[in-house]
Amino acid sequence: MAKIKITETVLRDAHQSLLATRMTLDDMLPILSTMDKVGFYSAEVWGGATFDSCLRFLDEDPWERLRVIRREMPNTKLQMLFRGQNMLGYRHYADDVLEYFVQKSVANGIDIIRIFDALNDIRNLETAIKAAKREANAHAQVAISYTLGDVFTTEYYVDYAKQIENAGADSICIKDMAALLTPYRTYELTKAIKEAVDIPVQLHTHYTSGLASMCLLKGIEAGADIIDTAMSPLALGTSHAPTESMVAALQGTEYDTGLDLILLNEIRDYFMTLRAKYIEEGLIDQKMLAVNANALIYQVPGGMLSNLLSQLKQAGKEDQLTAVMEEVPRVRRDAGMPPLVTPTSQIVGTQAVFNVIMGERYKTVTKEFKGLVRGEYGRTPVPIDPEFRKRIIGDEEPIECRPADLLKPELDQLRQECAEWIEQEEDVLSYAQFDQVAIKFFERRRDKRYGIDADHSDKAAKVHPVS
Repeated sequence: MAKIKITETVLRDAHQSLLATRMTLDDMLPILSTMDKVGFYSAEVWGGATFDSCLRFLDEDPWERLRVIRREMPNTKLQMLFRGQNMLGYRHYADDVLEYFVQKSVANGIDIIRIFDALNDIRNLETAIKAAKREANAHAQVAISYTLGDVFTTEYYVDYAKQIENAGADSICIKDMAALLTPYRTYELTKAIKEAVDIPVQLHTHYTSGLASMCLLKGIEAGADIIDTAMSPLALGTSHAPTESMVAALQGTEYDTGLDLILLNEIRDYFMTLRAKYIEEGLIDQKMLAVNANALIYQVPGGMLSNLLSQLKQAGKEDQLTAVMEEVPRVRRDAGMPPLVTPTSQIVGTQAVFNVIMGERYKTVTKEFKGLVRGEYGRTPVPIDPEFRKRIIGDEEPIECRPADLLKPELDQLRQECAEWIEQEEDVLSYAQFDQVAIKFFERRRDKRYGIDADHSDKAAKVHPVS
């Protein structure tokens, strides 16, 4: 039995889960060289909501962040989360943009690209897998978006795992973004996938329901090769199982990680100081640190719950949260049972909010929900009822093909649109995903160069994308 490998998430998913992705590069810098000595299998440092948050709230260039982390952690594989044909944005992009993004991510320091699709539609992953495979030494990992429902049997996941392997992925991740796994379910699922494929299997789950450590342990016993954890000051709650605890649990066993608890404790001390600062600044909501078994009842990820509550507060309908939580599963069934992960979590959640506060289901339909039902995001796990689809999209033609097949190459057009702002080749990719947000960042960057004092950053706004 090989030693269990660990992917450390404290620099990406942990702070995305607990403090709305607000950890700055300045906060990371002092500890990076120490983390580089640990011997982690990889460090997840980029992708997910970090890109958006850097531009929108932190006044940071996400590409420069990646380059600095690469410089400070030369011995550790750097990993990112990538939403397939959505990249890091919220729509599907043409293949030429996606391929360029993958190329630039690897050129700036990424070793492992964890690619997932919110609908588990393999068609939306194939271009990203091929693009990663073309880059020297890049590792294409594909994540299965785990969820519950009648269609989501072990056979469903095993079949998807085989599709992933056949598409050329180097490894598979079971991605339990909503903390829906239970220990024995983890064992059953991991064992079945390990028996079906010949590539490594990694486990990613959140602590929201209080089961993550047990799930990881049972997954390891079933043959998982790698697990995701977070340094303990930013673990638990809606984050992950604590790194130190899992290392200690496996010490002296056939699964021993070989990692040094004394060195990990030094890193823990640093992040404890950061944690205290974040709590004082109000960035960490203590409620996010509590176990919440509602995740198992409503199947709503922790970050999605924050968004729902925020939307209701803005509408003055905070007392309607329970009604919205009960409406989410109904909207999800209507929409073909999509797993709830970015962007489907936001789409389904927002539609549930409208259904409740309007007092009539689908009286108001968001553009994004209409797009999901029409097929703009891909094929849903369960076919959508034709009558319901017609009610939502009217006479528009449903999309049955891979959505990106309908998109013309757009990289050159994007370059023209943002030509006046480009200072590095990567800027066109920032603009492609977050056009107006990126332009505001580019304006601030230019203002700084000419000594204009303009602080438009908003570090207080709290939005938790779910990846």
